[in-house]
Amino acid sequence: MKRVVFVVALGLLLCSCSNKVVKTEGKPYGVNMACADFGSNFPGVYNTDYTYPQASDLDYWNEKGLKLVRFPFKWERLQYELNGELNRHDLDKMKDFVAAAAERDMVVMLDLHNYCRRYMNGEHTIIGTNGLTPEHLASFWKSLATEFKSFDNIYAYGLMNEPHDLDSCTTWFEMAQLCIDSIRTVDMDTRIMVGGNHWSSAERWVELSDTLKYLKDPADKLAFEAHVYFDADASGTYKRGYDEDSCYLEKGIDRVRPFVEWLKANKFKGMVGEYGIPDSDSRWNLVLDKFLSYLQENDINGCYWAAGPWWPKDEFMAITPVDGKDRPQMEVVGKYLTTQK
Repeated sequence: MKRVVFVVALGLLLCSCSNKVVKTEGKPYGVNMACADFGSNFPGVYNTDYTYPQASDLDYWNEKGLKLVRFPFKWERLQYELNGELNRHDLDKMKDFVAAAAERDMVVMLDLHNYCRRYMNGEHTIIGTNGLTPEHLASFWKSLATEFKSFDNIYAYGLMNEPHDLDSCTTWFEMAQLCIDSIRTVDMDTRIMVGGNHWSSAERWVELSDTLKYLKDPADKLAFEAHVYFDADASGTYKRGYDEDSCYLEKGIDRVRPFVEWLKANKFKGMVGEYGIPDSDSRWNLVLDKFLSYLQENDINGCYWAAGPWWPKDEFMAITPVDGKDRPQMEVVGKYLTTQK
């Protein structure tokens, strides 16, 4: 374990004069706690199609010192009708989880895991088409921010997971700006995390997401989120293997560098919201180690994909322990707890 991160398992403290987290030692690393985003039936049946992680699901990560949880959830389950009231059952499940994280000095990023879509009339409808508007999304975020603004440990509002293949008449920039403006009518304190275009690709960030630098936040608390996988098409499916995917030790660094340099050039803060590797070849661990070291040195944190109680034991990229034993990826992931700054 690197000495610089050994002392910061409790490095996130709450300021007595504010309801927001104060960072004392670097930025935390963590995991995606995926399960509320599961299933293809919407809104679905709780504990059949999807579930929410429990307080006990946090204990392993807390003990490991991974203090940040990216928490994927679905719009359709929190709000059954556009512009309608939030579904109290699911909202309470989310609040219970966030509160449990606070008890463990952990922070939570709320991740709307919808890809700029909502399941409507039997199909996944792209925002900006068939009556689903950016204003509907902004209204949802205003309602959600109203519910969570009083929590001490919300790391960020993650506006949207992996926007991609949008309608030509509506841009992600437009959606994001409307959401920012809507959230700021009720919450001026919480960080807002903006994912990038084209599946939040770090490698193609400058090409496809450069315009996001023109977003305006009256609270000046924007940050940006990119995703990085190391297989040939950067999809994270790892269908072929290390050699067939033409991997090499610094592939992760090469993939993320455009995003890192963009953040530096524009004096922005950012994170890598998803990265992960197979458990079947130890060479992937070496690539991940190089990648995380580079992020750490550049003051960029991130969350491994993925953890959570519903991943099967044979899921090759999952990092939840099996039968009480660490997954192979933890050998590397457990070394990086915070950034160096």
